[in-house]
Amino acid sequence: MTWTSFNNRGEILRSVIATAGVRRDGILPMDVSGVAETFGDELTLLGALQLKWHTRLAGHIERELVTQPMNLQEAVEVAWGHAADELPGVRKILDHYRAEPLDEAMATAMAKATGNEHVLLAVMAGKSSVDDPKAAPIGADIEASARYTHQRPATDPAHRIEQPSLFERLKAVVAA
Repeated sequence: MTWTSFNNRGEILRSVIATAGVRRDGILPMDVSGVAETFGDELTLLGALQLKWHTRLAGHIERELVTQPMNLQEAVEVAWGHAADELPGVRKILDHYRAEPLDEAMATAMAKATGNEHVLLAVMAGKSSVDDPKAAPIGADIEASARYTHQRPATDPAHRIEQPSLFERLKAVVAA
């Protein structure tokens, strides 16, 4: 891949993400200009979107763990919600093709990507290790909790998560 084609691929992927964010219908926007020539098929585009989601999710988790190190699971759930807010169309696409893959290859790819995401959630929440066979189910529960928390209306008082002040966090660390 040349530098020019790499840049073009990035521009087209950004267009796909923007289009998915506007449509929010869960369908891959294969009609975006340049998608067919750059990605070729649905599975390749879905893989690129999955990578974008995973990267964004991991970044948000890292950021939340820095600001909220005392409750790892809550930090992971909040990070999942932030990633979903930033990439709502992508999240809808991933959910759609996880539930309704076009073929066996897509079903296998989505199952593997989902399993990896669940392991990431479980490990980062401090609930499991990478090689633990229970990591994926634990991560699935964390994702379900994150979805529930994320979908509650903002007017729900339980939806607002109080962030402890820096002083309170330092006191907690010293006390531990």
